[in-house]
Amino acid sequence: MSAFRLLAAATLLIAIPGSAQAPVQTIELSSFAYAPRTITLAAGKPVTLAFVNRSGDAHDFTAKNFFARSRFVSGSAPGGEIELKGGQSQSVTLIPAAGRYPVHCGHFLHKQFGMTGTIMVR
Repeated sequence: MSAFRLLAAATLLIAIPGSAQAPVQTIELSSFAYAPRTITLAAGKPVTLAFVNRSGDAHDFTAKNFFARSRFVSGSAPGGEIELKGGQSQSVTLIPAAGRYPVHCGHFLHKQFGMTGTIMVR
């Protein structure tokens, strides 16, 4: 391989967006629970959050401050939440800001039944 081609290949590797290399954190939603209940992320590092609703009922993942302070690489969380129908999955890739963020399901009484959690970004 010529030096030019080697340099071109190295340049392409550097140009690959962070989302292509972002680790994946799976978050499962079920009837009145999140797993894991505490999500620990690295501040300033891209991460893909893969939300999977294991329930047959709709649930959401509401974390308004977390999503407002994060920079999205792909996907979105309109109104600070991820809404999933029963059995549905959705992913977002973002760069989180340091902090401690509460999470809850905004559906009627789901929070009261224990569908809460915390995101820790260090």
